[in-house]
Amino acid sequence: MAIIITDECINCGACEPECPNNAIYEGGVEWAISDGTAVRGAFTLENGAVTDAAVKHGPVSDDFYYIVPDKCTECTGFHEEPQCAAVCPVDCCVPDPDRVETREALLLKKEKLHL
Repeated sequence: MAIIITDECINCGACEPECPNNAIYEGGVEWAISDGTAVRGAFTLENGAVTDAAVKHGPVSDDFYYIVPDKCTECTGFHEEPQCAAVCPVDCCVPDPDRVETREALLLKKEKLHL
């Protein structure tokens, strides 16, 4: 499952540099699959839509740091636990109950992002 940042976020930014997938963005900032990844060209998002990896998408949140679910692997294959949650001073980086993924699915996502 992807990790989400709740509205308890204090916008400290501690989580952003810890993400190995570059999936965390400051509120209001546009995101792209290619940001911090090796992906180029067409990329299929989890909703089935195909986008160019370099295309900027609207922010998930305008007010708080946010995590792009299509890029979040819960740090699987990199670390033992999600690093955003490990460094968050207010414990607002939590599993998203709407996006449950197996370890195998998270590892496949990691492989797609880091060719």
